[in-house]
Amino acid sequence: MKDISEEQLAAREELKGHYKHIINLLGEDADREGLIRTPERVAKAMQFLTKGYHEDPEAILKSAMFAEEGYKQMVIVKDIDFFSLCEHHMLPFFGKAHIAYIPNKYITGLSKIPRVVDIFSRRLQIQERLTLQIKECIQKTLNPLGVMVVIEAQHMCMQMRGVEKQNSLTTTSDFTGFFQQAKTREEFMNLIKHNR
Repeated sequence: MKDISEEQLAAREELKGHYKHIINLLGEDADREGLIRTPERVAKAMQFLTKGYHEDPEAILKSAMFAEEGYKQMVIVKDIDFFSLCEHHMLPFFGKAHIAYIPNKYITGLSKIPRVVDIFSRRLQIQERLTLQIKECIQKTLNPLGVMVVIEAQHMCMQMRGVEKQNSLTTTSDFTGFFQQAKTREEFMNLIKHNR
């Protein structure tokens, strides 16, 4: 992580101590050669995987917000890769997000939509909340005529443990405004369909 604060460095040291203790509790020797630096690496990894708590998604959208009164059709960014941690087991879930909005005076830089996905996914999450937060952030910041978010994800908590269903895929969606019309939603779904 670039530009880490003193507070985050202190948190990393504390996390490192906890992870060393966890490794020992699991029956391993945290002081053996292969594991001696693991607590520090895990602490750094967890800070990276949860860095979304220290970033402002609205500020990201506003940093590239432009007046554009003429365009009133869908703007779609699809197949946005994301990785997150399930808040129930702290195991990964990952997949693709597909996002559309219909401008109402303002557009944002296309790269900012994936950044918003990253910020919310780099927190302890559930897929349903992730979908809702992305939708609400875009709606609140850009005030478009409508927003729609569809997320497709695989959950390691279902694949590695529990029911152990390897090929399951979870899909969530949420929408506002013009996307409440079935015809508009259908157009969006057709445009994000994968050619398999």
